[in-house]
Amino acid sequence: MDSTAVWSRDDLVPVLLRRAAWGAALAALLAGCGPAPESVRDDMPTLRRTTARIRGFDPAHASDEASLIAVGRLYEGLLQYAYWDRPYRVEPLLAAGMPEVSPDGLAWRIRLRPGIFFADDPCFAATGGKGRELVAQDFVYSILRIADVKVGSGGYWVYRGKIEGLDDFREASRGEAPTDYDRPVAGLRAIGPHELEIRLVAPYPQLPWVLAMPYAFAVPREAVEFYGAEFVNHPVGTGPYVLAAARQNYRYEYRANPQWAATGRTDAMPADAPTPDAGRPLPLTPRIVDSVVGDPSTAWLMFLSGHLDLADVSRDQWDSIITPDKELRPELVARGIELSRSPQLNVTYTAFNLDDPVVGPNRKLRQALSCAFDSGAWLDFQNGRIVKPCGPVPPGVAGAREDDPPYGFDLARAKRLLAEAGYPDGRDPATGRRLKLTLELGSADNPETRQGAEVMASFFERIGVVLEPSYNNWPAFLKKIEQRQAQLFTLTWVGDYPDAQNFLQLFASENVSPGPNRANYRSAEFDRLYREMVARPDSPEREALCRAATDVVLEDCPWILMGHPMAFGVRHARLRNYRRHDFGWGLEKYWRIAE
Repeated sequence: MDSTAVWSRDDLVPVLLRRAAWGAALAALLAGCGPAPESVRDDMPTLRRTTARIRGFDPAHASDEASLIAVGRLYEGLLQYAYWDRPYRVEPLLAAGMPEVSPDGLAWRIRLRPGIFFADDPCFAATGGKGRELVAQDFVYSILRIADVKVGSGGYWVYRGKIEGLDDFREASRGEAPTDYDRPVAGLRAIGPHELEIRLVAPYPQLPWVLAMPYAFAVPREAVEFYGAEFVNHPVGTGPYVLAAARQNYRYEYRANPQWAATGRTDAMPADAPTPDAGRPLPLTPRIVDSVVGDPSTAWLMFLSGHLDLADVSRDQWDSIITPDKELRPELVARGIELSRSPQLNVTYTAFNLDDPVVGPNRKLRQALSCAFDSGAWLDFQNGRIVKPCGPVPPGVAGAREDDPPYGFDLARAKRLLAEAGYPDGRDPATGRRLKLTLELGSADNPETRQGAEVMASFFERIGVVLEPSYNNWPAFLKKIEQRQAQLFTLTWVGDYPDAQNFLQLFASENVSPGPNRANYRSAEFDRLYREMVARPDSPEREALCRAATDVVLEDCPWILMGHPMAFGVRHARLRNYRRHDFGWGLEKYWRIAE
């Protein structure tokens, strides 16, 4: 999934002044506030977080981190991640057990748990507005929605070429108005009310991970048809929460779903969980409030005053929160604040839109700009909070490269490649003007985004290229990318599951925009290696294919690799059962706010 890249800058006088001001503000807060507040109370225990602007609550369009977290509260799939387990694994959620797979790996049978109900909603006319029971046909319908061209989901990449007849259904949907969701699809079949059969065209070892993704969540057909285009703002799911209130771009409130208790659902904290809450019914916190806060300084003040239960450690507040040994400052420990830190299965990159007439056809230009990116300076700029990348697959994932990339920082080489690309000293010989490129950025209200753009521009300035930033709010940013209107843009890909395929699929030709191949990169050689890799189970041969496919990409330079982020976060001690998870949608139900 896509996430905005959080940037900062540490070598500018304004930032240094802000940092000094923050130190004074923090000292005043610590001196004047006494112990951290136990909670900001109203009518019930409430988890308080920040969020980016949310485009909607439809699982078919949950392609960014904020949307993923939101829909993971409201909807569910057949499988979920086992919250406490490392390495990551999936376990049954709406399924009664793990899928039964035929010896050839092509036929998957999944039994559903009976007695699971969608939330009450006026769309269920047959039950007088009471939620109806979840059935296997809901999963058939939900997967068909992802395939429907008119829905425009960016998630079809997880199914394309995988399920018998689904690609044919997608093609037929182009000319139908409305799409015929009753059209039989050979590879998707409900066998009675509580059993689903999926038939594949080739083995797909990643399918269990996919079945835990929002693109496999169950949505009721009645809600989609009842609300039409407004379904995106009227979620109706089986999830642990329902949407209680939404002030778009400002505040969202979620309440525990009454159907969990009303229909006898017995979901509980795992009995072997390392917590006193083991065995307690879920969700453990009855209310969640998300505030849209784009400024990290504002978020930090809200956290210190008790209006947030957890917060990311941004660069502007880094020295006020973290010691040189990357530990939490003692005065914060004394207030009951706790620190979490861990590597993330993410990659931050600046992409070239290969459909753009300037950067798209000019591989040497992309190579030159890649060599101009000063990875050492960027690491210092991030205060060591990133891991230098060897390729798009993060360290620790089977198939990741371990050698330096072929077009790493080399200023002299960057200038030579730029001349070979037709821009000696950064100028177009035909006009004598300097080459100007536009960098699209999300999170327009985040000052760190602007600081990072200045750093990137300074790197390109060294070789005579002008980089002009264009700032957007998050939905507008994603729209530009999906419509292929961006020239360069910066994103962080947050892994959907812990497999190299999830990162390499960002370069597959079949996944160009609006799919996850945001760069619109196309390579027949990469596609050949990628498809062979996808069909193989975990093995040394599969890992070798991953590395070979990565080498093809690194030679073509559709991205400038920037780093694999480290996660640093703080939380108040009243937040219990918290453990950072790379695939955390739907897992807040295990968290508890101590009363």
